[in-house]
Amino acid sequence: MTRLFCQDKSEILTLDATVVRTRPGAVLLSTHPFYPGGGGQLPDRGVLRWQGGEVPVTGFSEEGGAVWIEVAGSMEIAGDVQVAADPVFRQLMRELHTDLHILNALVFRDFDGALVTGVQMNEDGTARIDFDLPDADNDRLRALEPELNDVVAQNLAVETSYVSMTAAHAEKGLLRSRSVAPPPSSEGLIRIVEIAGLDRQACGGTHLHSTGASRPIRILKIENKGRSNRRVRIGLQGA
Repeated sequence: MTRLFCQDKSEILTLDATVVRTRPGAVLLSTHPFYPGGGGQLPDRGVLRWQGGEVPVTGFSEEGGAVWIEVAGSMEIAGDVQVAADPVFRQLMRELHTDLHILNALVFRDFDGALVTGVQMNEDGTARIDFDLPDADNDRLRALEPELNDVVAQNLAVETSYVSMTAAHAEKGLLRSRSVAPPPSSEGLIRIVEIAGLDRQACGGTHLHSTGASRPIRILKIENKGRSNRRVRIGLQGA
């Protein structure tokens, strides 16, 4: 997949772009700020604007590594446009994704390197993450909530880098999913998200620049989903 602008500059939400290709209800742009979804993170919302017009973005589709932006209606757009992602929704996704990394880090540390079996972030400010934890004590999982919020309060830096696929597989704990890994970029690189002093793992989503930009976290519910799957639901306070 082509390396996304939002993966390196998730705080920049508005860009000027040129339509490269068009078809009814969709455009391929020279650049855009959107995250098209994946890895449990919902796709961005936003608008396309041009002189005399504006249309909401309705979705994204990938073809040959390029991301087509789908828009409402069947119009064909040409020329120069401005593209803007919804700042409130992007912030919500950045918070939830960063908070899931914090929880993932603590579970990986305290539960013998338990791997992730599924993730989903929701527009209501909640999220869930599933772990391969057949014998875990749910009370031990619930007891992580104070430390989750301590990490938020520490305002730890969150940074990204890229490593080769070979290096990603060679570094223990870098790939945390039992069944899937983030797709490599067109250069064959895997994106790494690191929370200073706490966590380092492969991920393709958008994150905060520091943990302190998140609202406090609540552990809402812990469920047993099958013989070995443990689901932890979290929520942002005030969301």
